[in-house]
Amino acid sequence: MSHRSGFVNILGNPNVGKSTIMNALVGEKLSIITAKAQTTRHRIMGIVNGEDFQIVYSDTPGILKPQYKLQETMMNFVNSALTDADTILYVSDVLEKNAFEGEYIDRITESGIPVIIALNKVDLTNQLELEKVVESWHKAFPTSPIIPVSGLKKFNLESLLNAILTKLPEGPPFFPKDQLTDKYERFFASEIIREKILVHYQKEIPYSVEIEIESFKVEKTIINIRALIHVTRDSQKGIIIGHKGSMLKRVGTEARKDMEAFFNKKVFLELYVKVTKDWRDKPLVLRRFGYQ
Repeated sequence: MSHRSGFVNILGNPNVGKSTIMNALVGEKLSIITAKAQTTRHRIMGIVNGEDFQIVYSDTPGILKPQYKLQETMMNFVNSALTDADTILYVSDVLEKNAFEGEYIDRITESGIPVIIALNKVDLTNQLELEKVVESWHKAFPTSPIIPVSGLKKFNLESLLNAILTKLPEGPPFFPKDQLTDKYERFFASEIIREKILVHYQKEIPYSVEIEIESFKVEKTIINIRALIHVTRDSQKGIIIGHKGSMLKRVGTEARKDMEAFFNKKVFLELYVKVTKDWRDKPLVLRRFGYQ
């Protein structure tokens, strides 16, 4: 039996559920998920292996018009995903307005790369409305399969997987069969902290924050982690810390528990807050934070 391998790059607008779908397909929480836009900042690979296939998924940031250097870098991840895919998994949802507008839809249709449309959040609509949305997508992508799914409810993901498998080219695996992702443990530690900040803070605070893992030491029974929370202004530092450190303690406690579940090991976590003015517009700082 021949072996199939391919890169399946996941694209779509913010908040349509790209990360939820990838995590469900991979079977692990590799991408953080919140209700806020711009939760995903990096391109994150999740690798799924079968006896005769390997799928390399790439979760990407939601498509947006950049307002500062950080967002330009995020869109660079999207642009690269448009060029090196064997298959594009384009995620929309049943409630998305103006789904067919924007330059990226045109670029996808003109790329010549096979496309699968995952129509997410079908649990939020009825059969009649769903049929109308599916028909609209068929007109925009007449040769592409349109798969209604619910990433949150894990509905119809087997049909989506089967559609992906039919698009994979024949070839050997790109990664060892036991490899799950291209990211290191430090990356997931930083993302878990950032997820808690996205959940617990409002307005501009989550978008002004970056996490830097200063120290990640794995010992026999525990992982010792020291992390810096970078903010852009002095006023944000006080908000992150909270009254008598209450907010920072809450973030640290919840992040530590999630890390222990993720790494399957005890974690000692130290959090500090540092003002790094205008870090989102400084190329050297962005490079240090892994945005290249």
